[in-house]
Amino acid sequence: MASETLTNFTYNDLLEMPDDGRHYEIIDGELVVNASPIPRHQIIAGRLENAIFNYLDEHPIGIMIHAPMDVVFTQRWVLQPDILYIRNERREVITRTNINGAPDLAIEVLSDSTRKKDEITKRKAYEQFGVGEYWIVDPVLESIKVYRRGSAGIYARAFEASNESEGATITSPLFPGLTITLARVFAE
Repeated sequence: MASETLTNFTYNDLLEMPDDGRHYEIIDGELVVNASPIPRHQIIAGRLENAIFNYLDEHPIGIMIHAPMDVVFTQRWVLQPDILYIRNERREVITRTNINGAPDLAIEVLSDSTRKKDEITKRKAYEQFGVGEYWIVDPVLESIKVYRRGSAGIYARAFEASNESEGATITSPLFPGLTITLARVFAE
């Protein structure tokens, strides 16, 4: 079973549940229970985390957090991106128990069971709730799509990089001077 759902669920309902070690999100009031990620997903997420963490260790301009971490947009919208980043100027969204508001960056590494949700539902939610930049990392295609909010608050695909292109890299204005090499991210 890839996922189970309950409807009309709120974050307060989630907080009252016993900790059973499962990965929960609330999408428009629907409680979604996700399967654990496969090893390749975790390896790719770990490599991205390492690149960003090492950069932030040298340039302490913000904080990176990896899943599981509740990002509470509303009582009916609580997501857990694989990786999130918050600039120092916005640390007030970090509470003792969760992230209360939009991170500056959300990163999702696609899984078979989450592909559609990550590419459509979560992309629209991150856009709606003010996440500045959203990366969709595809382990199958070995690509990364980057969406950024424009002046009207709407996402535009800033670029897409694929490991098919020799020497492909990804950069972001959130991390000046950081270049992430896709060959390293997707190495077997």
